[in-house]
Amino acid sequence: MKKQLFGILSNLFPSIMANLAYKALTSPQIKKLRVHELEVLDQSIRETLAFKDFQIQVYHWKAGADTVLLIHGWEGQAGNFSDLIVRLLEQNISVIAFDGPSHGFSSKGRTSLFEFTELVGVMVRKYQVRKLVSHSFGGVATTYALSQNTDLEIDRYALLTTPDRFVDRIEMVARQVGITRKVQDRLVRRLEEEIDVDPASLNVSNFVQKLKVQKALIIHDRADRVIPIAQSRNVHRNWPVCTFQEIEGTGHFRILRTPAVIEKVVTFLQQ
Repeated sequence: MKKQLFGILSNLFPSIMANLAYKALTSPQIKKLRVHELEVLDQSIRETLAFKDFQIQVYHWKAGADTVLLIHGWEGQAGNFSDLIVRLLEQNISVIAFDGPSHGFSSKGRTSLFEFTELVGVMVRKYQVRKLVSHSFGGVATTYALSQNTDLEIDRYALLTTPDRFVDRIEMVARQVGITRKVQDRLVRRLEEEIDVDPASLNVSNFVQKLKVQKALIIHDRADRVIPIAQSRNVHRNWPVCTFQEIEGTGHFRILRTPAVIEKVVTFLQQ
């Protein structure tokens, strides 16, 4: 009923509805962390990083000389990686993670995937990490950041699901809000004017062809309802250094807490 109403309003007030969709696109909604996730964060050494208008919460877990940077997805946060963090520390691997702009325990405000992307580049350069793990839309931010900073060299990069096209995020918001195609096109034009780039050209399958990554691994559940596995398959086809593993029974979010997946990631990072 709500989506039907929004569909009617989209026809009557396209500018207003485009503004609502823009707000949804730039105002991440964050879920509360589980007790275990908070406990893992409490074990970290915390640092605040000034980035544009935000105070970014950065977390360090110190173990061995080998270090991994974790990049969460849109509307995710560092604590989502808690099970992986515990396993990495058991393997004497140090971990750095962060909450993106207006995510988790970082300061709040209107933001965008492009600010998130810029921050990823800052983090990789600042901490000189050569091993990465991303989840979901964190893969878009990371591959775009690396494609814009081609001097950055990465040894191992594991992606726990990844979208391919940035416009899929726009279409996801459009479905959630219930706006019409006409309003969605208006939203795309607004973004294009702001970033001076055609959003339709922002595809992970294009970014990965420019990256200096020695080895990559994508793991994706066949029944993922948030990001269809076809998107990861296409990224894999365009990325010669990447291997691809299809799994079942984890969905989009539980993949971060599945022991078998965590072991695959840890093994890959140690190769």
